[in-house]
Parts: sequence; C-alpha cells; structure tokens
Amino acid sequence: MVISPEPDRIQKYGLFHKFNTTSGLYKLISDFQSDPAISSVNIYGPDIKHIWKIFRIYFTEVGAAGGLVRHTSGKYLFIEKRGKLDLPKGHMEPGEEPETCALREVNEECGIKGHSIVKPLLPSYHTYSWEGISYLKKTNWFLMHYDGTMVIEPQIKEGITRIEWLFPDEISKIKAQAWLSLIDLINTSIFKT
Repeated sequence: MVISPEPDRIQKYGLFHKFNTTSGLYKLISDFQSDPAISSVNIYGPDIKHIWKIFRIYFTEVGAAGGLVRHTSGKYLFIEKRGKLDLPKGHMEPGEEPETCALREVNEECGIKGHSIVKPLLPSYHTYSWEGISYLKKTNWFLMHYDGTMVIEPQIKEGITRIEWLFPDEISKIKAQAWLSLIDLINTSIFKT
C-alpha cells in the first residue's frame, strides 16, 4: 500500500483509491488483506498526514530494524526469505534500540560479524495480518559497512533460503523478485549514497 497526494501511475499499482472516508479506507484495507488478487494499492488524497494518521489507527504497530550491508568490495548483501529477495531484518525486542536490533538481525540471519553502522536510512512500513490482528511494521534501516568474508551459506533456521552479494549494476536482476518497499530503499540508498 502506498499513500500519495495524487495517483502514482508510474508505479503500476493494482488498485487506486481516493481517500474519502475513514470507513471506506478501513474496508479497502480489509479487502486488500483478504484478497491475494489485489497485488498493491495506491491510496491518494491531498492531506497525506491526515490519511497516514487514520491509516495507522487501523493497525497494531510493531518495530523492526535491519541493514543494507555494503562490503568493502562494493557489493551489497541480499537474502531470499519466503520466496522474495529482501534485506536482513527482524522485530525489535522489548527495550531494544533500533541500531542494536539491526546489528543483531544481520548477524543472526546472515552469520556475519564485525559489521558496523555507517548511517540511518529512511524507514519502511508494511502491513500484515497474524491470528486475526492487523499489524503495521515500521522497519528502521541502517547502511552498514562490512569487510569480512562474504558469507553465502543461508541460515535455514532463520528462514533464509539464499544469500547473494551484488554490485550496484547487478541489482536490476533482483528487482522483479523484491518487495516494492525494498526497491524504494535500494533506489534512495544505493543509487544516491
């Protein structure tokens, strides 16, 4: 789901919805979550802050953090989880700071040590349902530096089925297999750092 001031027709969303009422928005969210045929939704209206506030009320919010890991070779670390290419990330533990969580999750999901945070990146949000509860997960992202061995052995116990290190010019081959929010992060972080 994307919120914008006007229909964002460049993105080829599955459904466009002009925000009118809270009940209409909540019905759209419910339909989106229950119908796998709706691949994505662009909710638009002139007052994005108001739409975002109403949107967030619908969900239980949870925090997560992860890393965009850049090796000294210039390659970036990607993982495959649940059939989609992604970056290592996970839920924050109670009282855990986002930076600590991001470093821990990269270690747990990719088996690397000695990585460090360079700078924070823009957060991403995504929704999901679990046991009848709708969640909005905010993922705090961090650009990380790593100069160790480029591990490629997936951490199966973490649900990782593939690890890949790619140069920026190789990233286009994974875009079709990645989440939309990940593509936004890649475009604003790798190609503008």
